[in-house]
Amino acid sequence: MQHPPCRSWRDMFCASLTLILAAALSSTSPSARSQPFSSAGDALVDYSKASFMPHRACEAMARYRAKDLREIRAAVVPAAESTPAYCRVSGVLAPEIAFEISLPERWNGRFYMIGNGGHAGESLQDPRRVAQRDSALQMGFAVAQTNTGHDARKEPGASFVMSNPQKAIDYAYRAVNLTAVTAKGITRNYYSRSISRSYWNSCSNGGRQGLIEAQRYPQDFDGILVGSPWVDQTGFTIGAMWNERAVSSVSLTPAKMALLARKVMAKCDRVDGVADGIIDDPRMCKFDAKVDVPACPAGTDSESCLTAPEAEAVMKVYDGPVSRGKRIFPGFMFGSEAVVPAASGGGEGLSGWMNVIVPVRSDQKPADFNLAEGTMRYLVATPPRPEYDYRTFDFDRDIHSLDAWGRKANATNPDLSRFRQRGGKLLMTYGWADTILQPLMGVDYYEQALARNGPGTPDFFRLFMVPGMAHCGGGIGTDRFDAMTALIDWVEKGSRPDAIRASRVVHNREVRSRPLCPYPQVARYSGHGSIDDAANFRCAKP
Repeated sequence: MQHPPCRSWRDMFCASLTLILAAALSSTSPSARSQPFSSAGDALVDYSKASFMPHRACEAMARYRAKDLREIRAAVVPAAESTPAYCRVSGVLAPEIAFEISLPERWNGRFYMIGNGGHAGESLQDPRRVAQRDSALQMGFAVAQTNTGHDARKEPGASFVMSNPQKAIDYAYRAVNLTAVTAKGITRNYYSRSISRSYWNSCSNGGRQGLIEAQRYPQDFDGILVGSPWVDQTGFTIGAMWNERAVSSVSLTPAKMALLARKVMAKCDRVDGVADGIIDDPRMCKFDAKVDVPACPAGTDSESCLTAPEAEAVMKVYDGPVSRGKRIFPGFMFGSEAVVPAASGGGEGLSGWMNVIVPVRSDQKPADFNLAEGTMRYLVATPPRPEYDYRTFDFDRDIHSLDAWGRKANATNPDLSRFRQRGGKLLMTYGWADTILQPLMGVDYYEQALARNGPGTPDFFRLFMVPGMAHCGGGIGTDRFDAMTALIDWVEKGSRPDAIRASRVVHNREVRSRPLCPYPQVARYSGHGSIDDAANFRCAKP
């Protein structure tokens, strides 16, 4: 994703925010904040016990053969710092799917795979991916990944379809399955033993990939962890165009967004019974920017009020897109516009909407719209139309023009019966203050899955909503937690996760902890002790 240089009133913070957004949309997740394996010492199963040794020399794996395997290389990577030595097997699956499987010298018997952000195509050596790979290698997992069939450095956005239409199918669903099958075969061959358990862990588009695995290829993974999943790619795309049309007609400055954030918090914070600067469930608050924010007198404007068009634009973002008088996709939640402290920890930050939904400058495309525009131009349009202008989109007439792509890429099928029958476990997390993907996308999917799969759904599929958390981490909520260990205990010991401890860390110090509760339960304060201590909260029905 390309961003013009920041020349705003807060250049340094703008630049850092741009990098954060680019990472969230173009790199694999989960973010480092979610801390997979940080609770390994408290796990019911010692999944870090790695005692299996290779059966073959690493270099011999270059002779491995499988269907669709075009290229393969193998080389030993020496131990470095806390990462053990491992055998890196990499190659290409037809037509252009780059993959890598990292095989530790001491293996715990388990397979682990990470996904992709945005339109994928990341380098497999991207530092963020390397960090995730290494953390899993330290625990003894065999770790796989793929670029889904294209190199985003050469074919940015979704333009990869211009060189080969097959790449759209590979991106939508084929590459992850093919990589998983191939990498598992290589793993079994290298250690000469079966894989005991297979796990998926990823966020954003990687969450979409994980859900599609459960829906289309339920045999691939025993445990699937999806964070902030891009469940409905086409619904999001319609929503991003709706938001762009709304906000591009007004000038929502950082100061006006900060004003909005203050008014939302003043109205919504206490709805859950605790004044803690966090909105527990934004759906419980009734807020109207036209009423609850000072209105600028007709013909005037200032940073201390919203004009009528500005208030209307804000409410359109909250309400979501409408077609033929009916809402067709969720909007963003109250609290998502909150001012997030500067990444440096010093000085005032910006609203979570800035640079994501609302541009910092008039000549800049917000991140959400930039992603949606690429989807429309290259994946929805057949043939691709690089010149497509979203302003021609008619919300009453054109919403079904995205249906064909949706059937390939959307992870909206609630039928998880095959995944359930083979004993699979699915754990989803979502931040209520996400500004990149609409949180109700995840809530709606869970409720549809519950209706489709029956009252026993929580026995294999659970959703944990995170108050105040942004996309895959960040925001103003408790965004550090280890859902991966909870999933492993569920898969291997049958221990259903009834709560996951989460914390907020500032300057390397934990300043707040809370339990995350399985939806629809919420964390309720006992009325005694610090509101920053998880011990004083319990999960209860809303």
